[in-house]
Amino acid sequence: MTTRNLDALFHPRSIALVGASNRTGTVGALVARNLFEGGFEGPILTVNPKERAIRSSLNYAAVADLPIEVDLAVVAALPDAVPQVIAELGKKGCRAAVVLPAGFGPGERTFSPEVRQQMLDAARPALLRIIGPNGLGFISTRGHINASLAHLMPARGDVAFVSQSDSMTAAMLDWAHARGFGFSHAISLGDKADVDFGDMLDYLALDNTTRAILLYVESVTDARKFMSAGRIAARAKPVIVIKAGRSAAGAKAALSHTGVLAGSDLVFDAAFRRAGMLRVHELRELFEAVTTLSAGIRLAGDRLAVLSNGGGPGVAAVDALEGIAGRIGTLTPETVATLDKLLPTAPSFANPVDIRADANAARYTEALTALLADKGSDAVLVLNCPTAVSDSTQTAEALIALLETRQRAPVLTCWLGEAGAATARRRFASRRIPTYETPEEAVRAFGHLVSYQRNQTLLMETPPARTFDEPDRAKARALVEKVLKEGRSALSEFEAKAVLAAYDIPVVDTRVAASPEEAGRLAAEIGGPVVVKVLSHDLTHKSDVGGVRLDLRGSAAVEEACRAIIASVAEKRPQARVEGFTVQAMIRRPNAQELIAGIAYDTTFGPVVLFGQGGTAVEVIGDRAVALPPLNGVLAREMIERTRVSRLLAGYRDHPPADMEAIASTLVKIGELLADLPQIAELDINPLLADENGVIALDARIVVHEARVEGTERFAIKPYPAGQERILDLTDGSTVRLRPIRPEDEPGLVEVVHRSDPQDVRMRFLGSVKDFPHLMAARLSQIDYDREMAYVAVEESGDICGVVRIIADPDDEAAEYAIMVRSDMKGKGLGYRLMTEILTHARKRGLSKVFGDVLRENGPMLHLAEDLGFKVGPSSDDPTVMRVVLDLAAEARRAPLEVAPAPAGP
Repeated sequence: MTTRNLDALFHPRSIALVGASNRTGTVGALVARNLFEGGFEGPILTVNPKERAIRSSLNYAAVADLPIEVDLAVVAALPDAVPQVIAELGKKGCRAAVVLPAGFGPGERTFSPEVRQQMLDAARPALLRIIGPNGLGFISTRGHINASLAHLMPARGDVAFVSQSDSMTAAMLDWAHARGFGFSHAISLGDKADVDFGDMLDYLALDNTTRAILLYVESVTDARKFMSAGRIAARAKPVIVIKAGRSAAGAKAALSHTGVLAGSDLVFDAAFRRAGMLRVHELRELFEAVTTLSAGIRLAGDRLAVLSNGGGPGVAAVDALEGIAGRIGTLTPETVATLDKLLPTAPSFANPVDIRADANAARYTEALTALLADKGSDAVLVLNCPTAVSDSTQTAEALIALLETRQRAPVLTCWLGEAGAATARRRFASRRIPTYETPEEAVRAFGHLVSYQRNQTLLMETPPARTFDEPDRAKARALVEKVLKEGRSALSEFEAKAVLAAYDIPVVDTRVAASPEEAGRLAAEIGGPVVVKVLSHDLTHKSDVGGVRLDLRGSAAVEEACRAIIASVAEKRPQARVEGFTVQAMIRRPNAQELIAGIAYDTTFGPVVLFGQGGTAVEVIGDRAVALPPLNGVLAREMIERTRVSRLLAGYRDHPPADMEAIASTLVKIGELLADLPQIAELDINPLLADENGVIALDARIVVHEARVEGTERFAIKPYPAGQERILDLTDGSTVRLRPIRPEDEPGLVEVVHRSDPQDVRMRFLGSVKDFPHLMAARLSQIDYDREMAYVAVEESGDICGVVRIIADPDDEAAEYAIMVRSDMKGKGLGYRLMTEILTHARKRGLSKVFGDVLRENGPMLHLAEDLGFKVGPSSDDPTVMRVVLDLAAEARRAPLEVAPAPAGP
């Protein structure tokens, strides 16, 4: 991911329109009108070989004729001509281009794969960034830029909209315009040949003119980039997404239950959740969510109190809670006693709280004060119905006055009606107090808050690649490799259970018999009732062909059951080969729930872990949750809670609660199995029995293929690299702990800046920094551990005293470094140790070059760079800045040199 040269898109000094036209109805004329009428303050230059002027502005015949360099170009040319145009623009110093279709016909919009690649190749020498092709274009109300085919210029606002669809972009602009809703930027990505959602999210995360980000997503091209950028952006500001296409098409080809159940839309939902985003399903809901989340309300839980001057609206609000993320709160006795004093003649209060139709402003404020203090609720919805005996506007003003003393109080409002309520709703909106027209809308907004808060919690989880004792990895790998060598794509039940057992997942003891007679002998050895199943590599689901027989007692019953299985398979699947039978003890756990747990593969996000209610009707029940690996206990438990079967697992009547820790640890171990065995494409444990005594796998199926990449390289989220933690010895005899940075280090980074001398801070950031903002700290602490790596040095007290990072370029060849050591830690060799550690990481990553920019006056840093082998030279852009470069590729070609001892330094 990179934001390189995107400043030329958002803040160009000049713009060129290639393909401009005066002919009405053409793309060139429409874009020319939008550009010239958008109000851009810099020069707009047009290119058309057949025109003398465009809209009374001097026109140029070719890009080479342009008298000045242009930062941004808008290209409306036939696809075959675009690569040449991009190459010419790059020679003119252009750094960003919006590539629009030349016309509205099919042939004028079709970029073949060859032409698309030629366009990207032409852009590469100048690192020119491309939006499109075939999108609606780019609009920035802050920059007065309308480089688009849109029919209107949106109002100025502080919400950015990024869309994959040109038609949806146009519809959104029209919808928002009619409602007076403004945007900071509107970007139609089109075919996403270069700039994609990841790039936009990374840039907009730090854009101080954007308060929230809206996405319309149809597909994701680079899952790891999208997840990394999305998590960074979602930590900084609300990110709300609509995903088109909610079907599970494509899953039918899967061989396992998990493969069928893990539909693509379910996986997208899991990805958005893990990235800290909020998913909605309608345009109207999109804007509601922006309003709600932008109020800055933070919830501690999911319980709602409802305050109303009428019984009906309160009941409607409670009814609306059914099916959303949230539940009705319970009033504490203290709150009930306080409310009883408001209306002594009323029956004792419950939730929803009805304070009667004659409730005035004073009664509302007293009741709301009591509910805000109540420990049984996490938010309050205040409803008001118009009545002849009270003034709803006065009530609204009183509540506004109360809430101004309680900033970001978890309060939502709903003033029902139109004429009498409109003024109150406008007043609430002007003070950024969330307000809605109906109880259902208000409750849906509460659900948005609950979901968003949960997703933000998941966002902070950075599970390591290993959380349990080492498994018998060699045994599991040998089993998988044996199956692949034999040309099989599926492990037998016996083999699959052996793999699970290697990862300490409890399995029922299972034995293999080649004949009915051997099965009878094994049953006698096991003793008691047994289960017999067909053993066949040709059968995916044994129960579908009568291949499972339960509760068999004695050798004769087992032999008879085996012969019946052979006959049933011959009748229902005559082509299937029966290779034998598996025999296992009949497990009796009367309180156990049948679960399914396993692995599926998604074409976009790679492997996912699935959990839900199991059994033979698993696909009919459809109760499942999906999560992206790696998992930890928190993520696994959240995944369990998203299923309906979790209510049964919590216990009911005479059924005690199941061992939730055992279930969660099984899901985490499945994620670790994924990391170690990249050959595994699908895995079913069905049923996985769970009760108060733990879990046990009764049946298992594993589908494998040849591995193309290492295990965790398939993951959309790279695991936290816990194995890179170590102790560093400093020159004064003290030690610090070095570890990769984590999202929760954000306050520690801010503290490093606050505890450092302003001059040292200026050296680090190449300029004065009066304050270290939350957005920047969030961006620096939330990384993907892939293209970017950062280490922090931590004292015994837990305080961060230094940080170093590298960020690789899009080609994964060169990386820029940055380092900061807290002022009181200078002179102990910490800077040298941090630099050697990050350079060691760069070498292991196979990077060719590491570089950095250093102020010319920062002598200690320049000397340290020279000690480490960097070449020091002037920066091409700023005479006050020096560029230091370490050529790792050349270093690798030479014989390795001994590392010099750490000198005293920064």
